[in-house]
Amino acid sequence: PIYHIPEEKGVLGRANMNGSITISQNVKNLKQEKDIIKHEMVHVKQIKDGRLAYDNNNIYHRKSGKGKWNIVKRSKKTDGNKNSWWEKEAYNKK
Repeated sequence: PIYHIPEEKGVLGRANMNGSITISQNVKNLKQEKDIIKHEMVHVKQIKDGRLAYDNNNIYHRKSGKGKWNIVKRSKKTDGNKNSWWEKEAYNKK
């Protein structure tokens, strides 16, 4: 499911651990919305594949979907960081 919600400034969309996607209610452009959905669907797949997870404190990631989780503390600098492999993968799929 996809929900349009009030979001904090600078956040256009999110892939949630339950498989849903939220999009900022401020997004009005249909092409932009489609791009956000494509991006977030990559993260949904990463979560389902066991390669990405997060909670309020940390981002957990592993490229193979098996083995030990790498843990990154969540912050404005790490959340959505375009240099992380999971974000690069999502931007490359758009």
